[in-house]
Amino acid sequence: MAGTIRHNGTTARDRFLRLGTLPVAAAALTGTVALSMVLVAFGNITDFGTNQQFVQHVLAMDTTFKDPQLMWRAVTSPALQNAAYVAIILWEVLTATVLVLATWLWAVGLRRRDCDRARRASSAGLVMVLLLFGLGFFGIGGEWFAMWQSSDWNGLDSALRYVVLAAFALIVVHLPAAPRED
Repeated sequence: MAGTIRHNGTTARDRFLRLGTLPVAAAALTGTVALSMVLVAFGNITDFGTNQQFVQHVLAMDTTFKDPQLMWRAVTSPALQNAAYVAIILWEVLTATVLVLATWLWAVGLRRRDCDRARRASSAGLVMVLLLFGLGFFGIGGEWFAMWQSSDWNGLDSALRYVVLAAFALIVVHLPAAPRED
């Protein structure tokens, strides 16, 4: 019988069912966001010019309604625009690093059945994602620089996907786990 094969006192079915536990789901979500952030940072580093244009247009507010009451906010200095873009990339790299570390801590913690460090690291990385896309894209880009007015350089829909994923992962990471059955 497949369910009766024992390894370290558990059946194959028991080991398989552990994949459905809350800590495994938290680890998987953390890993998913980590991979996503690695790819975002990698893309911005290897294809620097594409999103550099995005940041330049958002900060310059050159595709908004150009309301004189708002245009004083525009940043048209290429040096400041590039500094902002490099700061975004550095934040993405740092965020990806924290989330990759958190994913590794989940893997170690699941084996040891102690996921407290993984939970804390995940929380830090996921909050960093929320700050980047929530504060950075929604608040600063969307509202301060009126990115929502641009049909060409509007990253709000893309940012929303990251905010939702990170917020959902953060909730799962902090759900109370069921007591272990040993």
